[in-house]
Amino acid sequence: MLTLLKSVILATTATLLSFNSFALEYRLPAKGSLLVGENQYYVVPEGKLTLEEIAAEFQLGLTNVLEANPGVDPFLPTPGSTLVIPHQLILPNTKHEGIIINVAEMRLYYFPKGTNTVEVLPIGIGQIGRDTPENWVTSVQRKRANPTWTPTATTRKIYEAQGITLPAVWPAGPDNPMGLHALYIGNLFAIHGTNATFGIGLRVSQGCVRLRHEDIEHLFNTVPIGTRVEFINQPVKFTEEPDGNRYLEVHQPLSKTQNEFESKEPVALTFNKETTRFIAHPETDSFVLKRLLEQRTGIPTRINP
Repeated sequence: MLTLLKSVILATTATLLSFNSFALEYRLPAKGSLLVGENQYYVVPEGKLTLEEIAAEFQLGLTNVLEANPGVDPFLPTPGSTLVIPHQLILPNTKHEGIIINVAEMRLYYFPKGTNTVEVLPIGIGQIGRDTPENWVTSVQRKRANPTWTPTATTRKIYEAQGITLPAVWPAGPDNPMGLHALYIGNLFAIHGTNATFGIGLRVSQGCVRLRHEDIEHLFNTVPIGTRVEFINQPVKFTEEPDGNRYLEVHQPLSKTQNEFESKEPVALTFNKETTRFIAHPETDSFVLKRLLEQRTGIPTRINP
């Protein structure tokens, strides 16, 4: 069923060049445009298919699917219900080079040199109090297959409070929390795999960026050492397209105190000067804008007539 849906998506999405087990690859849009891809729809089949399984098959994180489908059961979506597959997106408003990690939408963007494409992969990020960095530019300093894990003193204390004593060095292998591949981007941070089958698109790590096995293996094999890496936090993205259409994409901002499933009240949105100027445009439909700011589905939506 899911494999069949892949074929349909490939046939109907002009800017989505490839859809496989390790990345969504989009053709970069024309100059002046930031909008890529198209959303699709998927009818949940009978059987105990989890939302995580669906998200993984369509190269999305769990939060991406939850935002686009408010009210859906995060574990077992109702058979026969229709899900939006959010494959349309606005590229981040920053330099399109190397790797960009937008923690707000839990996506990693990779712009391979000389290809006129961008690859988009879902990620897991740091837990509350062990937050993944924001507003940081660094680079891939080294790569390692079969990494070991050396827990920090803080991490050891966190686990000890749960009755778990960590080894001084966790040996390499499939049970290692860093998975089988790692790109090191600083003294304490890495982009790495995982030994878990759940958690991509969630705040689960000790601060590093976590990817599914096939995704980190792909990056490990294709991203050169020295590649620029930028961390941003853009829950609101926007674009005015060459045809005059104006789009806004709104994600739920990251809370400093509650995770995705605990939050009772929506986190307040803040806007920089560019975003404020964009939404204050006289052509903005105030009713559409209000709905977007309330629902925060992460789906690009036109806000002018």
